[in-house]
Amino acid sequence: MSIHTVIHAGIGHLLMDDTVTVDSNGIVTHSAFLPETAEIIYGGLASILIFVILAKFAGPALTKGLAARTAKIQKELDSAADDKSASATEAADIRQALGDIGAERGRLLAEAAAQAEALVADFNTRLDDEIAELHARAAADIETAKGRQSDELRAEISRLSSAAAERAVAESIDDATHQQLIESFIQRAGSMAGSASA
Repeated sequence: MSIHTVIHAGIGHLLMDDTVTVDSNGIVTHSAFLPETAEIIYGGLASILIFVILAKFAGPALTKGLAARTAKIQKELDSAADDKSASATEAADIRQALGDIGAERGRLLAEAAAQAEALVADFNTRLDDEIAELHARAAADIETAKGRQSDELRAEISRLSSAAAERAVAESIDDATHQQLIESFIQRAGSMAGSASA
């Protein structure tokens, strides 16, 4: 005989035992494991009544609560899916923005290099113009200085001529000496003019 058969037979014997037992309080029971028949009937009816009431009143609330919980969970799942989609879109936008930033940086660097080159070229042009203007001004100043020196030389020649004439008149020199003095003065004036123009 198997163990399963032995256990099954023992449980059946316990349930079918009709031994009457009286405890210390005077309560009589017919089985050590099963309640009395009346208790089974009343307990069964009470349980059925409770189940019917629960099914009638608590069932809809329980169904409604379960439906609300299901809707809430579905809403959270949908929100999570939307957040995931938004995150993916945002990540794509960020990657695109990084690419755009790289292109913009390259464009700005090229533009800055072109502006720097234009500034250097403009500075060189202005510098060349200023140098040419300074050269022209210096040449004009030299010409003005030459003219002033020429005028000063003429004035000096006139003054010396007047002084020589006065001296000649004052000393009453003869014609030969007078002619010699004039020629000497002219030579001296010529050599002074040559050195001034040089």
